[in-house]
Amino acid sequence: MHQPLLSLGETMEEVEAPPKSVHDKITDYKNMVVDAYKNKPVSYWILLLLSSAGMLIAFPASSLLSRLYFSNGGKSKWIISWVSVAGWPIPLFILLPMYFFTKASPTPLTLKLALSYIGLGFLSAADNLMYAYAYAYLPASTASLLASTVLIFSAIFGYFIVNNKINLSTINSIVVITAAMIIIALDSDSDRFSYITDTQYALGFMWDILGSALHGLIFALSELVFIKLLEGRSFHVVLEQQVAVSFFAFVFTTIGVIVNGDFHGMSAEAKSFIGGESTYYMVIIWGVITFQLGVLGSTAVLYLSSTVLAGVLNSIRVPLTSIAAVILMNDPMSGFKILSLFVTFWGFACYIYASYPVSHVSSSSSSC
Repeated sequence: MHQPLLSLGETMEEVEAPPKSVHDKITDYKNMVVDAYKNKPVSYWILLLLSSAGMLIAFPASSLLSRLYFSNGGKSKWIISWVSVAGWPIPLFILLPMYFFTKASPTPLTLKLALSYIGLGFLSAADNLMYAYAYAYLPASTASLLASTVLIFSAIFGYFIVNNKINLSTINSIVVITAAMIIIALDSDSDRFSYITDTQYALGFMWDILGSALHGLIFALSELVFIKLLEGRSFHVVLEQQVAVSFFAFVFTTIGVIVNGDFHGMSAEAKSFIGGESTYYMVIIWGVITFQLGVLGSTAVLYLSSTVLAGVLNSIRVPLTSIAAVILMNDPMSGFKILSLFVTFWGFACYIYASYPVSHVSSSSSSC
């Protein structure tokens, strides 16, 4: 962000004041939060709380259900990636009433905008398939930790595609999270399931990182669409993009499932599923619901608050998913993975610090 120009009444001494201490920055941030709370109605905070809960509950639940599908006998990577987009109509239940009961109106669909939605839909379909391979071969806790590298790729692609700023704290967070991923790679023998081969584990590791890279690219391209093709970033416009991209991702994924013949194999897969057919279909249904609730929650958080809060919630979501996987699914948790978890959390903290408003922290001296 550009620094404000000097006003006529300002002096060089005022501008070149010494950098604030960490305590002063924390105090400034606390005061900013208190002021923000006083300036918003109670309904706003209730909606923000529900949206945050959607991120912190729905996304980890979706990750655990994906892993449960494979651990209980599910085989199809296409089916579990289809689950991620099969709930694309759910946001419509929020979007359509906005057209009738508010002043919102549908965004005109130009050829460029339609092509951007189709392209992002294709990339999203590919991204979901990569993550499906990751959850097929990795423990949920490990897959969740590796997926945190999306922060690295979001920063890099954001810098090159939409000219987002990168400062020392951002670079530090990239290095720290990369180190955490190396720790996991070096400790692969401790959390590999006995029925997963070394090759499958390596593929899961690779697909998780590639999926995160593609996810970071999707974030940057989505922001580019808002900058170049969409006027403003109102909530209904964000929902429109989410619905359109999810719809095309659903179309591409459904074609893949049909071509692979996996819809026909669902009944046989359900019969052999640990827990029975009812458990199988409950995993599928709740996987559809939780993923879309998580997406809606993150969309609302970004609109109501900021990317900083979304970063905070993401940093909390990673250990929540890992801890839940250890407790509920008996995921292996070695000392190295615990270390990696703490290092990853520190990397998130550096990124959040780097995203702190420049009115409080100078972008030229921000360092974690």
